[in-house]
Amino acid sequence: MLNHVIACKVLERNIDINFWVGSWILCNQSGFQITHSLGGGTGSGMGTLLVSKIREEYPDRMLATFSVFPSPKVMHQLVENADEVMVIDNEALYHICNKILKLTTPSYNDLNHLVSAAMSGITCSLRFPGQLNSDLRKLAVNLIPFPRLHFFMTGFAPLTSTNVAQYSNATVAELTGQMFDPRNMMCACDPKNGRYLTASAIFRGKVSTKEVDDQMFAVQNKRSSFFVEWIPNNIKSSVVNTPPKGLKLSVTFLANSTAIQDMFKRVGEQFTMMFRRKAFLHWYTGEGMDEMEFTEAESNMNDLVSEYQQYQEATVFEDNGEEYEETEKPNTAQVQ
Repeated sequence: MLNHVIACKVLERNIDINFWVGSWILCNQSGFQITHSLGGGTGSGMGTLLVSKIREEYPDRMLATFSVFPSPKVMHQLVENADEVMVIDNEALYHICNKILKLTTPSYNDLNHLVSAAMSGITCSLRFPGQLNSDLRKLAVNLIPFPRLHFFMTGFAPLTSTNVAQYSNATVAELTGQMFDPRNMMCACDPKNGRYLTASAIFRGKVSTKEVDDQMFAVQNKRSSFFVEWIPNNIKSSVVNTPPKGLKLSVTFLANSTAIQDMFKRVGEQFTMMFRRKAFLHWYTGEGMDEMEFTEAESNMNDLVSEYQQYQEATVFEDNGEEYEETEKPNTAQVQ
């Protein structure tokens, strides 16, 4: 509803996109990053409308979003207009606070601390020097084999509360193990329920690239069944010398995994239950929206789930002529 009513008025009356976006992009050649929430009762439209406007004005720039789920109504905007979507799930954030950090009643500050740690890790290569750096475009090349499948599970290690972070002395091996742990994921789905198409680990702190490469090689061999075999070298790493505040060493994990369909299914089921009862629907139709838009949103969500399932079940063909289940050739280009 916000997309149709308030957001349009705000953008038209109070924001000169050509001015502030054009000025800002001169300072950040890597592209755009937008932090927004897809949750809320009858809101969530402002961020996705801004995404579509930026895509329209600057189609050649990378557009990455940090999106707090859930909401299927605006998913099509992220599928069509965003290049990279870092999925952040409220359910997973509360689970981390309750089970890992032992916070019985986490505050918004606690939740935001987790999100900011992951965001800082993902973007640290844009701000600090490193041995194996990456930017938004390099992340896209390494993580996105098919254009529509650009939704990334996000993880961070070590997960510690702010008052004990300074006492963390985790090693590279320990951090590597933690980053693949479902409990460290900021998306409520288990990677074991799917397969990794691609993955990227961004280490921060004083660590050698050889040690990182050895760990990446070891974990890929150990967990080979959880990686698709038809994308070679599908786990990449970056090393940034500057550690995050209060920690000596950390790692941020991005995974393009078919398991993320579990979250989309969960959101879709919740949406379907409410839509069948036409809950809150009158607020939208009263502002000029059509019921068919919700049906299309549900269909788009189901299509995305089907695509992830298709590539989860795909197998690589052999030279002896065995059938190759893929219907589309993946982008296997990798940037070191």
